[in-house]
Amino acid sequence: MGTITKRGELQWQAKVRRRGFPAQSRTFSYKEDAERWVRAMERELETTGFIDRREAERNTLADILLRYEQEVTPQKKSAAMEATKIKVLLKDAALTQIKTSALSSSIVAAWRDRRLKQVSGATVNREIDILSAAINHARREWGIHIENPIPLVRRPEKAKARDRRFSDEEMVYLLAALTGGERLTDGTFSKGARNPWLQPLVELAVETAMRRGELLSLRWECVNLDRQTAFLPDTKNGDSRMVPLSRKAVAILQELQGLAGANNAHEGPVFQTTAMALRKGFKRALERAQQQYKEDCRAASKRPVRGFLEDVHFHDTRHEAASRLSEKLSNVLELSAVTGHKDLRMLKRYYHPRAEDLAKKLG
Repeated sequence: MGTITKRGELQWQAKVRRRGFPAQSRTFSYKEDAERWVRAMERELETTGFIDRREAERNTLADILLRYEQEVTPQKKSAAMEATKIKVLLKDAALTQIKTSALSSSIVAAWRDRRLKQVSGATVNREIDILSAAINHARREWGIHIENPIPLVRRPEKAKARDRRFSDEEMVYLLAALTGGERLTDGTFSKGARNPWLQPLVELAVETAMRRGELLSLRWECVNLDRQTAFLPDTKNGDSRMVPLSRKAVAILQELQGLAGANNAHEGPVFQTTAMALRKGFKRALERAQQQYKEDCRAASKRPVRGFLEDVHFHDTRHEAASRLSEKLSNVLELSAVTGHKDLRMLKRYYHPRAEDLAKKLG
């Protein structure tokens, strides 16, 4: 049964009650609108097509994202990264201040186009994934009736698989730029990396094909230098993995034991640094390496190689390592056991042999 009552001078409150269903109410500026809403609601209840939209009309997309960040995101491995992306999404008021009941594919598409002017399509796709996950979780777990518009939105084209490898000269300059800068008598530092963990971390990455997160989470308790193994209890794909260590990798870890000190050489994290420090330090090292390379080319009256150490990410060390390891391990199953790839098609994306090396094998 529906009732309409006047509230104040300018508002009309409509209520609909029916046994077995939650009471519904809504306020309107015009009595005619209230009457139409009551008729529509009564029809829904009579035809068993009732949908409780109160929560959807009460919450904005920002409310959903904030709750998702607080309740769901902390349970994920990528919690810090996802929280950062949610904060970026919240900055777009034209998207997140919309009531979830009014959310549509056209609104999401307009946001997508705005973001594509700022970031790459791959970044937008990852942010779309978060939006869709938050909306679906709100529908399933919180009882908020939201029509998820994401499946109707055209996604940006996927970026081509990266095939960036380091030349021998690039690796020499990069490792030189990662060596530690010494403190001078005036208190400043000489040219070089202040973080002493960066160089061995990059060297071990190229030697083992371990991911950044795996390297940063590696603990001395899981390293057995006598057996030449490093155990990773929790990897990106959810499985544990035993990583075989080459003699060079063992030598790098032995040097790190000296850097860690006697008290920390057998327990605790191998690399006492953070993902943010690694990201910043690696970027600065690339800039120093490029600058030094240009200076050396000018001094030698040599024309610099185009693209020297450009478009380089830390994750490219995994591409480099997989390609190097493939020269030692011809069995693809053995190679996947080292790199931790479950899908051999994904492993193929990381294997990038140089044409000149293949030419030598052909004879």
